[in-house]
Amino acid sequence: MNRVLVLNGPNLRRLGVREPDVYGSESFEDLTALCRDTGRRLDLQVEVRQTDDEAEMIRWVHEAADERLPVVLNPAAFTHYSYALRDALAQLRAPLVEVHISNPATREEFRHTSVVAGVATGTIAGFGFMSYVLALQAVAEIVAERHRTG
Repeated sequence: MNRVLVLNGPNLRRLGVREPDVYGSESFEDLTALCRDTGRRLDLQVEVRQTDDEAEMIRWVHEAADERLPVVLNPAAFTHYSYALRDALAQLRAPLVEVHISNPATREEFRHTSVVAGVATGTIAGFGFMSYVLALQAVAEIVAERHRTG
């Protein structure tokens, strides 16, 4: 079973109470359960983490780089300014899927730029929690394809 890190940035533990008109009414615990359940269906061992600390996020990315683990990442506010996170992500040698619950392109202008998108395998945004399901499906497909082709 392939291990996948699902990493979440600032304020995402506040899901369900933070701007429910943007992020919905489901909690971070609901998101965690959805990701783990999706992982089981896809034969992925999913580990969900959340931090408000940029340094901790970078340490987790270094762990993923060292262990060649796929990452599903919702960088949250780090999306728009964290060049340190972007540089850490550039070290990954496994799939990286950037996810967003909302669609940043339809929100405030400062949210339109992602400094991490350029090092991601792909980005999925705007589908609510389904963005994570789609990202995990993409990771499973990419990993399976790599196993088939050696």
